[in-house]
Amino acid sequence: MSRPSSILFICRMNAVRSPMAEGLTKLLYPKQVYTRSCGVFAGERDPFVDSVMDELGMDLSNHHPKTFEDLAEEGFDLIVTLAPEAHHMALELTRTQHVDVEYWPTIDPTVATGSRAQIMDAYRAVRDTLKRKIEQRMQ
Repeated sequence: MSRPSSILFICRMNAVRSPMAEGLTKLLYPKQVYTRSCGVFAGERDPFVDSVMDELGMDLSNHHPKTFEDLAEEGFDLIVTLAPEAHHMALELTRTQHVDVEYWPTIDPTVATGSRAQIMDAYRAVRDTLKRKIEQRMQ
């Protein structure tokens, strides 16, 4: 697999997983990879995402959830889907295009329950898993 020069991350609502992946890629490869994110649907910002990304020195306060249609004019070398519905949508929308689509099944941390610390740990686990996957893919 070659290293992509542009990546689009897609999840369900563009509120948790895909903005984390976008932010991590921009942090790790700021000049090497053009990176965006979107969702099947536009959701609402998630304050837990802001908190766990802030732990890495990243400010995602300017992120506003968007859909694939919001990025329709942009082209990407690689689309990474993080949820089943995102994967199905990406395959359907790119079937006539030459673009690689990869599915990275990623747990949705919004289903975590318990104390604030336990919920934060669920979000950190997703963040750290995405970071490892991005680093592996970019080797």
